Amino acid sequence: MAVYKVNVNGASVNLTADDPNTPLLYLLQEQVQLNGPKFGCGLGQCGACTVLIDGVPSRSCTTNVADVAGKSVTSLEGLGTPANPHPIQQAFISQQAMQCGYCVSGPVLYGKAFIDANPGATRDQINTALGQSPLLCRCHAHSRMLNALVLYSQGLTK
Repeated sequence: MAVYKVNVNGASVNLTADDPNTPLLYLLQEQVQLNGPKFGCGLGQCGACTVLIDGVPSRSCTTNVADVAGKSVTSLEGLGTPANPHPIQQAFISQQAMQCGYCVSGPVLYGKAFIDANPGATRDQINTALGQSPLLCRCHAHSRMLNALVLYSQGLTK
């Protein structure tokens, strides 16, 4: 069994796996007990499993554990807490931008990475950027998610 040292949400974690191709998602759920990244399609197409790897949005269901050794992984849980949510999380809360919450890791983390790299991004820019990395939401809360991302981009959340 191999051990892969990874920084997960600010803490050093040793992930263990027999196979270096084990999907990161499985180990985050089973060994770190994270609930933010979800298994959606298993093909990297829906975005429910999204995490930030060294600040870059990545699909953890198709990312091998060996590929993240020595890197920093941030999940939805790593942004804020229920008592003190990150501004992007607060924007999603204020806009009631999720119904079931299953897909929320994708829009929040892709949106955060894009807006942090493009401060003051407009609604159209955000919409275009999210469209380039398809995120599926079966609740059809896309417009409320976009509203939340615009609030975050404009710095209107605390």
